[in-house]
Amino acid sequence: MKDNLLKKVVESKTLEEKLKQIAKIIQGKIVFSTSFGIEDQVISHAIFSQNIKNVEVFTLDTGRLFPETYAVWDKTQLQYNAKIKAFYPNSNTIENYINENGINAFYNSVDLRKECCFIRKVEPLNRALVGATVWITGLRAEQSNNRNSVKEIEWDEEKQLYKFNPLLNWTTDEVVEYLKKNAVPYNLLHNEGFVSIGCAPCTRAIKPGDDFRAGRWWWEDQSKKECGLHK
Repeated sequence: MKDNLLKKVVESKTLEEKLKQIAKIIQGKIVFSTSFGIEDQVISHAIFSQNIKNVEVFTLDTGRLFPETYAVWDKTQLQYNAKIKAFYPNSNTIENYINENGINAFYNSVDLRKECCFIRKVEPLNRALVGATVWITGLRAEQSNNRNSVKEIEWDEEKQLYKFNPLLNWTTDEVVEYLKKNAVPYNLLHNEGFVSIGCAPCTRAIKPGDDFRAGRWWWEDQSKKECGLHK
């Protein structure tokens, strides 16, 4: 993509316009990864409600998700009459990990937790991104100090694709307002203090004033809480 084309996307006023522009400009494969959090539900609505056909929506089913996550997954597909492609961990790899280390080994060390994240998330993501030119995400700068340097559109050298973060500068209030205005289905765990929702054993609700990522891997050091999907 040339700089002037990227500029058209960034300067588009609304989320819907940005997605239409990226879909119009890019001739290659465009994918959107959803974990069914409120940010991702906003983007899913914008894609499905506009019937943008050349954006493939996918999710990573780690096998350890909350029942509420599966519920909103199902409700989203039904409400928009849309398909969301699922990618799963390699069965042999996860079997070996569990048989060697235990079903909840990720509590025992950071290395074991990161290995579990790699098996259940990173490796399936890498398969999902094969051949993609643009990867759309629901990243927001407000979510983590580690994401303050992220740009709305940036080149990912490791994955050799463009990463498009259309909600980068949205606030939580703006996300919630969009959901309400458009009657978008959302994960009911958000009503119980869950902000960032991942695997059930590794996610919990947070208290008012806590850091956005405080509910993820709470037994670990607080300095950097990422699973490897976004570096």
